[in-house]
Amino acid sequence: MEKVVYLLWGPPDPVVGDGLRARLLDDVAPALLRAGVAGLTVNVHDGPAAAAPSPAPAPAGEPTHVAQVSAWVQSYDRRGPLDELVAGAGLPASAYLVTESVYDDYGTTPHAGPRDWPDGERSPGVLTVACIHRPAGLAYDEWITRWHGTQSPASARLQPRARYVRNEVVRALTPDAPEVHGIVEEAWPSADHVADPMLFFNADGDPQRCRDNLAEMLANVEACLDLQRLRSTTMSEHLVATLG
Repeated sequence: MEKVVYLLWGPPDPVVGDGLRARLLDDVAPALLRAGVAGLTVNVHDGPAAAAPSPAPAPAGEPTHVAQVSAWVQSYDRRGPLDELVAGAGLPASAYLVTESVYDDYGTTPHAGPRDWPDGERSPGVLTVACIHRPAGLAYDEWITRWHGTQSPASARLQPRARYVRNEVVRALTPDAPEVHGIVEEAWPSADHVADPMLFFNADGDPQRCRDNLAEMLANVEACLDLQRLRSTTMSEHLVATLG
């Protein structure tokens, strides 16, 4: 079983996103399931997600990833009509083969209880989906050590994440796909937890603690990511069909 992530590109307009969400959930998702997808997640920058500002937005005028469709398939090179089905949503789409690590899931952190909503229903809170890149000149093994070994546990301690999924990109599967080295999905309890630095950095109302946690986070992020290329979009998460 392999995971293919599709990123859909466009302007981060929540009104457009509401229509995109409807097309993806009402038309594309059922078609993907009929085509044999074993697991499916649909994340979209829509009206509810836009209540939270992106931590690292794209510059004005630059198309960004406004939706993510993640599909589990038997073999990436036998994914059949999936590319065409996703493209049917009406936006340019890029496909990536990834390796997934669910570092934290609902109910494994103090910030959210176990999942108690059915497949297809919008998850509580808000999701941030980031496209990340290994810094130029940083060896692959050291990049993984810094990202997985240092940043992942530190951010779990410093931030109120409800869920954290790391997708390391193995390779792009579609022509002209933008270079991406990792796709990171982080769920937060509410839009306020993304918008308010006191909440976003577990500061409990203490300005000095907020500054200290921010400084530690920034040092870790600078050590493992190319910040000039970092792009993050807020999305609504829909776990359409879960494995197992």
